[in-house]
Amino acid sequence: MYRKLLKLLHEVGAVGVMGALAAYLVLVATAPQDSLVEYAAVRRGISALTQWLLLPSLVVVLISGLLAIAATRAYMDQGWPWLKALSTVAMFEGTLLTVNASARKAAELSAAAASAGEASPELLAPILRTEWIGLWTILALSFGNIVVAVWRPRLRRRQA
Repeated sequence: MYRKLLKLLHEVGAVGVMGALAAYLVLVATAPQDSLVEYAAVRRGISALTQWLLLPSLVVVLISGLLAIAATRAYMDQGWPWLKALSTVAMFEGTLLTVNASARKAAELSAAAASAGEASPELLAPILRTEWIGLWTILALSFGNIVVAVWRPRLRRRQA
C-alpha cells in the first residue's frame, strides 16, 4: 500500500515539476516587453510559480523517490533509481540556485523598474540568460529522469 502511495506522490510531484517548468517557459516567452508594469506583474507571477508550485513539487519528487528506494529492496540493488536520485538532487540544487534565484531577482528588478518608470536592460540581461540556461537544463534533467524511469537501464551496483 505505501509503495503505491509513494509512486503516486512521485508521479504527481513530477507532473507538478514539468507543469511548472512549462508554465514558466510560456510566461517568460510571452511576457509583455512594452509595459514595465505588465512585465513586473508577469515576473511576480513567475516568482510565485516557482515558490508555490515548482519547489514544493520538486521536494515531493525527491522525498518520495528516496523513500521508494528505501522501501523497495529491488530498487536498492539497481543502478537506475540511484541515477534518478542523483539527477533529482542536481535538479533541486539547480532549481534553487538558478531558476528560483533568477525568478526572484528578476521580479525585484522589474518591480523597481516599474516604480521608477525606466528599465535597465543591462541589469536584467545576465539574470535572464542564467534563467533560460537554468530552465532548459532543469527541463532536460526532468525529461531524462522520466526516460530513465520508463527505460530502466540495467545498471547494477557493484557488489562488495
